[in-house]
Amino acid sequence: MLMPTRPSRPRNAMTIDVEDYFQVSAFAPFIPRGDWDARECRVERNVERILGLLADQGIHATFFTLGWVAQRYPALVRRIVEQGHEIASHGYGHERASDLSPEAFRADVARAKALLEDLSGYEVLGYRAPSFSIGKGNLWAFDVLRDCGYRYSSSVYPIRHDHYGMPDAPRFAFPVREGLLEVPVTTLRLRGRNYPSSGGGYFRLLPYALSRWLIAQVNQHDQQSAVFYFHPWEIDPDQPRIEGIDLKTRFRHYVNIHRTEARIAQLLQDFDWGRMDEIFLGQAQGRRVAAAASA
Repeated sequence: MLMPTRPSRPRNAMTIDVEDYFQVSAFAPFIPRGDWDARECRVERNVERILGLLADQGIHATFFTLGWVAQRYPALVRRIVEQGHEIASHGYGHERASDLSPEAFRADVARAKALLEDLSGYEVLGYRAPSFSIGKGNLWAFDVLRDCGYRYSSSVYPIRHDHYGMPDAPRFAFPVREGLLEVPVTTLRLRGRNYPSSGGGYFRLLPYALSRWLIAQVNQHDQQSAVFYFHPWEIDPDQPRIEGIDLKTRFRHYVNIHRTEARIAQLLQDFDWGRMDEIFLGQAQGRRVAAAASA
């Protein structure tokens, strides 16, 4: 007698938002953009550590990379691609989409896409807005992304938050324009409310067992792939401390930062992970683009 087969566990998307510690949106009131070049950069060493964690588990991920970082560390972009990971866009200058005009947003996302393609040699298919800053007030951003040649966005967080969020948005991947898919970061629906289940500060704040349970519920109950994200600075407890920030910002940025790397390593073992383009576009790798003179 044949036993019924159990449904396979969905594969989840592991994503990294490649930006440095001084570029987070919460620090914008305390660190002028003109001071960035004078700051100690730690993003390269932290991404190298992440690449090592992923290699240890044989996992490929998606790196949403700032153009600002890519321009300064072109070899890092190439190493990411050479190790089988997807390069996607986080915009050029880490400016919230909600703070930009349509023209300025177009210039930012087009510049980042062209630069990342130039350096990586591959078409850039995905984009994630800094601070998940696409919401009801700037849905025009999807038209811009489509026109610039992006195939998917991961820029909506279906929760209520003081900095971002579109709680009424669909929780899972949905078409927003012809040829453009929105893949929200993951939430769990409980008692009529969405709860964050996809990384960032919540992953550092909550006990690891609870974070693992939240992702497992999405896989088992919803039978959907989860989208998890973190930043290179979140595995760097030795990063310089920013002076003058308020207590709320300090807590959000630094809580449990000394535990994050070990938690990420455990998370990589506890679930099945892959790249955004593989899971949501069914495409293992973007097509090669013409080699640029600087490549």
